[in-house]
Order: sequence, then structure tokens, then C-alpha cells
Amino acid sequence: MGEKTTGGNEKATSEAMSIVADKAPVTRRRKVAQDLDAKLPKPYVPRALVAADAEHVNGTWGHRHRNMSVLQQHIAFFDQDNNGIIYPWETFKGFRDIGFNPVASFIVMLLIHAAMSYATLPTWLPSPFFPIYIDNIHKAKHGSDTSTYDTEGRFVPANLENIFTKYAHTAPDKMTFRELWHMTDANRNVFDFYGWITSKVEWVGLYILAKDSEGYLTKEAVRRCFDGSLFEYCAKTRKGASAKLG
Repeated sequence: MGEKTTGGNEKATSEAMSIVADKAPVTRRRKVAQDLDAKLPKPYVPRALVAADAEHVNGTWGHRHRNMSVLQQHIAFFDQDNNGIIYPWETFKGFRDIGFNPVASFIVMLLIHAAMSYATLPTWLPSPFFPIYIDNIHKAKHGSDTSTYDTEGRFVPANLENIFTKYAHTAPDKMTFRELWHMTDANRNVFDFYGWITSKVEWVGLYILAKDSEGYLTKEAVRRCFDGSLFEYCAKTRKGASAKLG
């Protein structure tokens, strides 16, 4: 009786921890990260200040969080005068600084401020200058995303890992453009047309900015995009290259 009970408990535990349901083939194709606790303490606890993953448990080395949420850090690069408000011309300059051409920078500036400004305003009255208030950026979080930011702008390490365990089939820590596109399709919420489009624009823009020489988007580039340190790195690299040419 004791052996049968033990065996039954083991089977129940195995089923309770299973990440695959045979009658839901999608669970076999999109496997979630396992055993993260061995590398990263409490990976499912959202981090308010750092973008941590299994390789960077304390976030990006040398990156100052300035007591901002990770989502706030993500956009703080574009606050050129550090006053907590991002105006369209600051966004335009920021995208130029990281390497986008004037036309792309202008289009992205229009899309970002038209879509996100009003949600972040501290008043019900719209502003003709379309500012984005960093304090309220969590209010502009859209659907059909990876949920790596929670609704308050904290960073969920397990969800970053799941992006790659689910969709990076060519290599474990990098995605092709096709895999990235499939990932954005898979995250769509029903009838969330705004979220579908926004997610595509964000991820395709990130791919253009950060793909490596072989055409892959690495997990490290994605992680550093989430905390904004990628933008700082790209701007410094581009500025240094311009200085050498000068």
C-alpha cells in the first residue's frame, strides 16, 4: 500500500508540474522556462528597479535605475532635459541619436506621441504639445504584448525567458525575424487592433536597431531594451563612431 501511495503521489506531482497538455499541441510547441530558481532567485517576482535574467541577476551592470521603474527607465533616454516629460522633438532627437534616419524618426515620433501622450497626462485636458509624462507611463501600457512589464511597469524575469523558450527555435538565446514575427502574432489578444499594430512596430523597430551581423536579435539586446540601457549604448557607440570619422 505504501509503495502504491508513493507512486501515486509521484505521478500526481509530475502531472501537476507538467508544462505540456497532449490535447493542446500549442503547449508542446511553446514551452515555458523551467528550473529558473537555480539561476535566478524567485524569477516570477516582478522587479521594480532592474531588468534581471538568468545571466544578469542584478540587472545591467553600470546602468543607473535612478529609482525609476523598469518601464520608466525604458523611455527615460528620450527625456533629453531630464525634467520627467518627453516632448515630440525630444523623441525625434533620441531616435536620430540611436541611428534611425530622419524620416523613420519623424514617423515613429508621431505614432508614439499620438498614441501615448493623452494616457499619461496628469489632467483630463489634452495638450497641444503631446507630451509623455514619465511618472504615468504605466497607463500607456498596451495589450497583445509579452507581459514582461506588469501593469505597474515592473519587470517580470520569467516572461523574458519565456519569450525565448517559446519562440527561439533556431538558437536558444536569439531570434530570427521570422520567429520574432511569429511571437508577436502569438501574443495577440482578440480584437486588440491597437495592441497588434503597436507590438509589431515596437519589435520590428527593435530588430532593425539591434540585430547582429547574422540577422539575429539576441536575448541580451531585448533585455537591455526593456531597461533602456540599449538606447544609451547605441547612442554612445554611434557618437564614438562619428567622432572617429571626424
